Amino acid sequence: MLMKTDYEENGYLVLKDVFEVSELQKLRQVVLQFHQSWMQENSRFYAEKAINFAYLTAQKHLMDSERVSLFTFIGSDKLMDVVTSIMGSCATFMNTQLFFDPANSSQKNYWHRDPQYHLSVEEQKEALLGPNVLHFRIPLVDEPGIELIPGTHRRWDSKEELDVRLEQNGRKNHEDLPTGVRVTLDAGDLLVFSANMIHRGIYGIDRLSLDVLFCDPVLELVKFVDDSCLPDAETLGKLENPSAFESAIEIKTNNKGVHATSA
Repeated sequence: MLMKTDYEENGYLVLKDVFEVSELQKLRQVVLQFHQSWMQENSRFYAEKAINFAYLTAQKHLMDSERVSLFTFIGSDKLMDVVTSIMGSCATFMNTQLFFDPANSSQKNYWHRDPQYHLSVEEQKEALLGPNVLHFRIPLVDEPGIELIPGTHRRWDSKEELDVRLEQNGRKNHEDLPTGVRVTLDAGDLLVFSANMIHRGIYGIDRLSLDVLFCDPVLELVKFVDDSCLPDAETLGKLENPSAFESAIEIKTNNKGVHATSA
C-alpha cells in the first residue's frame, strides 16, 4: 500500500536493489543480442538520432529461447508483485522498450509526455484522468537515470513547462526546468513512472535500461499491443504470473474487429 501511495502522490517510485546480479546478467545478454541485431538493420536511424527501440519480445531479432527468457522475466512473481501492488490485478502488458545513449554525443535530451506523440494538447489534458500507462524501468548498468517533474501525472503543465516541452515562444525542449527532479539509477533498481508525466532521459555512461510498459485493461490502449510481442500458450503455461499477458490476449481476442496499430 505504501508503494501505491508514493506513486499516486508523485507519479514515480524508485525501488533499490530489486534484481540480483545473476538476473541482470541473463537479461543483459538477451537485450544486447537484440540491440546488435536492431542496430545493424537500422544503422542510419541509429547514427542520426535513435535513443530507444521497442518490441523486444517480437520474433524478428531474437531466437525463441531468448524470447522465452524475456517473457519469463516479465511474468515473474518478483516483477508482477510490484506491478499489481500499484496498478491492481488487472494490469495489462503493453510493450517493451530499450533506452540507450545516442550515437551522436552532442544530441540533447528533451522534455516530453509520452502521449504528446499521438494526442492533441486537449487530448493530452484528458489523458491525465486515465486510463493509465506505466513504465517499469530496469537499468542494466549504473546510469545517470532520468529527470521527472513530480505530480505532472495528474496536473497540467505550467506555462514555462508547456513552452519548453512543445518548443513554443522561443523555448527549446532541452532547456532545464526548475521543477525537474533528477533520479540516478543503479543496476538492479526498479523505477516506476507514469507515461503521462513530464520527463526526460539523462544521457551518458553507456546507459542501458529495459522498460516494460503496463496499462489499464482498456481497448483504447490494448489496441496498440503488437500480436507478435505476446507469448504463445505453451510459454504462458511456464510463467509464474502470466496475468498481464493473458489480459492483453483476452482483450485483443474479444475485439478481433478492431484494427491493431503500432504505438
